[in-house]
Amino acid sequence: MAARLRTKYKKEIVPELNKKFKFSSIMQVPRLEKIVLNVGMGEAHTNPKALEAAVEELALITGQRPVKTKAKNLSLGLKSEKE
Repeated sequence: MAARLRTKYKKEIVPELNKKFKFSSIMQVPRLEKIVLNVGMGEAHTNPKALEAAVEELALITGQRPVKTKAKNLSLGLKSEKE
């Protein structure tokens, strides 16, 4: 998946950005360094199937297995539970 995104970026997006912003060199066109996807799962502690569904959806979107992490601190405004 990453190779397809990279080739599409180089062949389609870079020339279009270069033409639109009139850069003097291709090296002036901004490059992607990292793409981060985040899914807030507030109902995960009451519904474990929702968490698994979100994991499967992210895997389909990205082509990689997502890393599950829990909240680092208790947020009283969001009513998250620290486990």
